[in-house]
Amino acid sequence: MSEEARPITITVSEGIRVSGLVQRPRDATAIYVFAHGAGAGMNHPFMAAVAAGLARRDIATLRYQFPYMENGSKRPDRPELAHATVRAAVDKCRREFAGLPTFAGGKSFGGRMTSQAQAKAPLEGVRRLAFLGFPLHPAGKPSRERAAHLSDINIPMLFLQGTRDTLALPEEIEPVCAALGKRATLKFIDGADHSFHVLAKSGRRNPQVMDEVLDDLAAWMRVEP
Repeated sequence: MSEEARPITITVSEGIRVSGLVQRPRDATAIYVFAHGAGAGMNHPFMAAVAAGLARRDIATLRYQFPYMENGSKRPDRPELAHATVRAAVDKCRREFAGLPTFAGGKSFGGRMTSQAQAKAPLEGVRRLAFLGFPLHPAGKPSRERAAHLSDINIPMLFLQGTRDTLALPEEIEPVCAALGKRATLKFIDGADHSFHVLAKSGRRNPQVMDEVLDDLAAWMRVEP
């Protein structure tokens, strides 16, 4: 059984506070601190589905807003502020959920900001990072520049990627993960795009795909680093 999503407030710095939502099942075995993508906040159906699905798998979640999303802006925060927000959310989790193994990451932009923060200075208490569609580059502009900082991360990372993800096609993300060696685990979701949607002709439905994503994510969080 899981409690309903509980609102919290996260203090990023003096004068900057953002909203968060905590969802903790009664028998939680871990907690995932995860951030939203660039174009949609923590209440987006994808974010809610991840939180609810992980709760059914006995994993708690803390999802949160970046300041620009909190203020209704469409322009993402500068990296320094985004990194500070990631760190503040992790610190909030560490204070409120001491004892639960902590994992961090997020969807697309949120995962990338989390990895950048970790690369600059380890996020205290975080065992592993998990990315739900790592955005290797903007659509139609192939590049590996956004992955350069990953080599500075010394904890395990999970990359859950759709095979139709135009922000990181298989032939683009595979060499990135290979270069990271044992630190990186790459799991492809067959036929899924960047939002983990599949075409009707695939013979699968989006809820089935989401179950696959969450099963992989939950299993990875149950393994000791």
